[in-house]
Amino acid sequence: MKEIDARQRACPTPVIMTKETIEAEAPEAIRVRVDNEAASQNVSRFFKSRAYEAKVETAADGFEVIGTRGDTESRPDSQAGAAGSEKKIMVMITTDRMGSGDDTLGAKLMRNFVHTLGEMGPDLWRLVLVNSGVRLAVEGADVLPDLRDLESEGLQILVCGTCLDHYGLLDQKRVGDTTNMLDIVTAMQLSDQVINI
Repeated sequence: MKEIDARQRACPTPVIMTKETIEAEAPEAIRVRVDNEAASQNVSRFFKSRAYEAKVETAADGFEVIGTRGDTESRPDSQAGAAGSEKKIMVMITTDRMGSGDDTLGAKLMRNFVHTLGEMGPDLWRLVLVNSGVRLAVEGADVLPDLRDLESEGLQILVCGTCLDHYGLLDQKRVGDTTNMLDIVTAMQLSDQVINI
């Protein structure tokens, strides 16, 4: 089994190390050692995007993520956006408030914005939450039901793991996939349009 020690490495380095190993060697199985939960989730999700089955085990000094090669025909990253979509729009939300000025008004505008996102239809391809925008995906957030509805309709929601960790919210996330900067940059490259909020 190929071994990667990605402890003490900042996001997205553990994922990049895993990606480079898969591309260079294509091993049947890889064990990646990481020292935080966000990294374990990111590496696990990356394994799944590359048709590896992922298993996370707790270790004395963090986590071990074990990837075992699976069926390449079912790679999730090979699928297009929502069914029938002609255009792929990525919306990146960088704050839990919309605009500047009054915070109460900003929170209300963000609630209305997220509630209305579904009106974009199948063109809405990815929703990315970074910085304080990750607060929208945690327990108690006003927009959590709206985000769950969007996710259940097939929208992939990416939630920055580094940001969740920074705000101490990693264990409170209730919707979306914990992600890293490599995934976010890749989504930007694949999208036809990026809308920043």
